[in-house]
Amino acid sequence: MRFTTSILLLACLSWTPTTQGQVREEEQDERVRPSAQRSSGEQSLDLSRVAELIVQQTNDFRRKQDLAPVKADPKLRETAQYFADYMARTDTYGHTADGQRPSQRASEHGYEYCIVSENIAYAYRSRGFTEQQLAEQFVQGWIDSPEHRENMVDPAVSEIGVAVAHSEESGHYYAVQMFGRPRSASIQFEVANESEQEIRYRIGERSYSLPPRFNRTHRQCRPGKLSFLTSDAAADADKSAKTVDPDSGDRFIVRQAQKEIQVEETQLQE
Repeated sequence: MRFTTSILLLACLSWTPTTQGQVREEEQDERVRPSAQRSSGEQSLDLSRVAELIVQQTNDFRRKQDLAPVKADPKLRETAQYFADYMARTDTYGHTADGQRPSQRASEHGYEYCIVSENIAYAYRSRGFTEQQLAEQFVQGWIDSPEHRENMVDPAVSEIGVAVAHSEESGHYYAVQMFGRPRSASIQFEVANESEQEIRYRIGERSYSLPPRFNRTHRQCRPGKLSFLTSDAAADADKSAKTVDPDSGDRFIVRQAQKEIQVEETQLQE
């Protein structure tokens, strides 16, 4: 007797809404057809249990990478369930199979996001799976793929939603794994230039300048170091006068920016 096993994975990199930024989202769709070797003897699985196991195994993997576990979020789970059901019903596979991006689906299901990323996969085995086997096949497949693993070990995400659906026509199981960081967890802080000259600073890899007597508010989805540059640091990205890790609600006041930068850290007024 011949048994067949197949799994296909697809990862969507994070979508992070910012006033300036970039995102790479794939538009890749496939139509799945049953093969002549499909067995009709597949046992019925508790797919909600499979989804729970995927969450558990994902968090086990994150702990091994010294990362905090992600918490199940009902709105992300509803989003994942909708999309898994759609792919199973239509046997169409891809991050935009329903004509929407992952971020659009999350918004439509009420998830106010700062970061959204998505892994999807489908699997088939003619002799069937147990709940544990199916969960392990999806999770290990994502771990073994660099792009999928990148989503799984993103330190900035804090929530997860997972769903699995079964196609009666093709026999394939479709899995959707969504990660998110809610908008409420974004980091908002302010830089205030109270000196008499322009100041320069850097957040992560991006540089900014701020004229005298101007303020700028930043909202970051991902934590990043804030470095104030010395006056002669324009050509030297590693030369900074002060580097801090901003928290939400921080206000950084530059009172002098000549030979020496003086930065005072206070709190934003509500």
